[in-house]
Amino acid sequence: MEELDHIAAWREAYRAFGAKPQRTRNSLEALTRRAATGLPRINALTDIYNAISVLHQIPLGGEDLDKYQGPARLVRAGGDEPFETIANGTTVIENPIAGEVIWRDDAGVTCRRWNWRQGPRTGLTDDTRTAFFILDALTPLSEEALTAAGQALVDELMVLGPEVHASQRLLGAAAH
Repeated sequence: MEELDHIAAWREAYRAFGAKPQRTRNSLEALTRRAATGLPRINALTDIYNAISVLHQIPLGGEDLDKYQGPARLVRAGGDEPFETIANGTTVIENPIAGEVIWRDDAGVTCRRWNWRQGPRTGLTDDTRTAFFILDALTPLSEEALTAAGQALVDELMVLGPEVHASQRLLGAAAH
């Protein structure tokens, strides 16, 4: 598993910000490890993006845009941002480690360790009406492969019904 190109790239990225990839596997690796015995069934939107993630070997997350406060941002954590999660059936607030790569909005962390664990506050449900999906890519994934994964996601979402409308946007990292 660790020798697959895309999983190896994510493991290296996790190490770079201090995470231990054998303890906190990125979403792609976690799903790929489960694929042989069957992916978890959550809801239609999540099931679709999980399948596309494994098929295209790309970390992919889905968010309920109506539950967002302000824009989604990929940043390094200061360490004091709130992250809502569930522990033993109870909602608890954790904080990321300073320097950890997180997705966040104005209310707090929406996903820890780049694409490791999403919080329930912005997660997709059967009631979601406006969703957005984040396809995270690192080299060696090409722009063409990223675009193909995005199109596969759109194609599968369109099967859900005629009320589904989709648009795509490719964002790149700023060169430093």
